[in-house]
This record gives sequence, structure tokens and C-alpha cells, in this order.
Amino acid sequence: MTNPDFLGLQGKPALVVGGGFGIGRASALLLARAGADVVVADLDGDRAAAAAQEIEGLGVRAGALTGDVTDEAQAQEIVATAADMLGSLEVVINMVGTAAHASLLEVDDNTWNTDISRNLTQHLYVGRAAAKRMISQGTGGRIAVVASVSGLYGAPNHGAYGAAKAGVMALVRTMAQEWGPHGIRVNGVAPDMIATPRIVAAYDEQHVDFDETARQDGAPLGRFGTPEEIAGPLVFLVSDLASFITGHTIVVDGGQRAAFPHGRSTEVIRSASTHPIATPPLGRNT
Repeated sequence: MTNPDFLGLQGKPALVVGGGFGIGRASALLLARAGADVVVADLDGDRAAAAAQEIEGLGVRAGALTGDVTDEAQAQEIVATAADMLGSLEVVINMVGTAAHASLLEVDDNTWNTDISRNLTQHLYVGRAAAKRMISQGTGGRIAVVASVSGLYGAPNHGAYGAAKAGVMALVRTMAQEWGPHGIRVNGVAPDMIATPRIVAAYDEQHVDFDETARQDGAPLGRFGTPEEIAGPLVFLVSDLASFITGHTIVVDGGQRAAFPHGRSTEVIRSASTHPIATPPLGRNT
């Protein structure tokens, strides 16, 4: 007998923070297709409303909220209002984050603090508010957040962003440890280059082919990822299929970390192997 709700998301009350655009919107729509009722929160109210309208068209309940989750009071309000709209809250996906461009020698305190706030601190605000609601409900819950491979590699001109994203992965592990006894699972996804609307617009503006860039960089799949290809792992992590997974961050990079990093060195070695060095006769010094 088949189970159409094998993801365990049918009727689950869900909140997607940053759900009006790009990866967040793709995640909200995928949750809805899995049967979840979804509230979309976004800094841009029009985007949140448009996403919620599309979600309603899929036959589930939807709502739209506007607010800035870098402000703790607003983050708490968004979580509380979403829970009130849906009757409870059991699923949260939070993908808010942006990066400033500045070298470590030049970055000022305001830029640094803003990047840390947008990419790290707000995850504490949203996650803590959601966890308190889930604990008070006695339902447990599932939380998934978006980190970045910039938290794994060095991040030139993105120092604050990279530090924040590394912090997100550490925060995921601590949240999982502290909230696991309450039945709350917390995980993350660390994407590499993804063709979000913002990235596509930037490449188009400079007349650069982003997939060609990926091929030149040696990406094994030879292309950028799509928002839907990050939404899938996020929804997996909040589904029943991941019921024994918590405290982990899945790297979704099209195989980039699997690639040998020294491409030119490999070519030199391969070339040399076709011209073996003669072994000197025994007893003769070289």
C-alpha cells in the first residue's frame, strides 16, 4: 500500500523566513506541494503576499508576514503570529542572509556587524522563538537553516559573511544538542554557487555566462545549482525521511568539494608520466 504522505508533512504548520524570493520561495512552494500549510515571512511584503497566493493555489493554507528578523522583537512577533495563524508551529525553514563585499583590511564596524546580524544572530532569534513555541506546544519540531560553503572555505572579501556562516553551522550543532530532548531537530544546508534571481541578474548585467564560469572553475556538474536544488535538501531535512538526522549541515555544491583542487599540477604530472625519466645504471652516480 502506498503512502502519499511519506514525507510526513501533510497538514504540518510551517514558517519559511525569507520565503518571498529565490531559495526561500522555492522552499515554501515545495513544502506546500508536500501538503504543509505555509506562512511566508519576508522583508518585502509584496513578495511574501505573492508567494502566499501561489501557495494557496496548491490547496493548502497560506499566510504572509512582513518584518525584519535581525530585530529580536520582530523575529519573535513573526514566529508567534505564524503559529497563531496556523494554530501551531512545527516546521521552520530560515534562509535569510546577504553578503557585503569588503576586504578585512577595509571592512568597517558597521559592515561587519550588519553581516553578522543578518547571517548569524537572526538565526538565534528565529530559532529560539520557534523552539520555545514548539516546547510549549509539546509537539517537537523541525528547523532547517541555510549556511554556505563560505563557512567552510576562506572567503576573500566576504570575511564577515564567512565567519557568520561558519557560526551558523556551529549554532546548528548546539541547537540540536540543547533542543533534541524536546523532540526538536535542527539541521542546515550549505550551498555553493546557486543561480538565484539576484545572481542571475548580476551575471546578466556583466554579460557573463554563469554556467560557463562554473565549467571554467572545474565544477564537476559544469553548472550552477538552482534554488529548487537547495529547497529539496531543506525540505528533506524537515521531513520524516530525516527523522534521525540532527545537528548536521549538508553541503550542496554540485560536487565542488569532491574535485581535486590542483588542476594545473595534475596536468603537469600527467604530462611527465608520458616521458619517464631513465633509471641510471647501478653503481653510477648521477
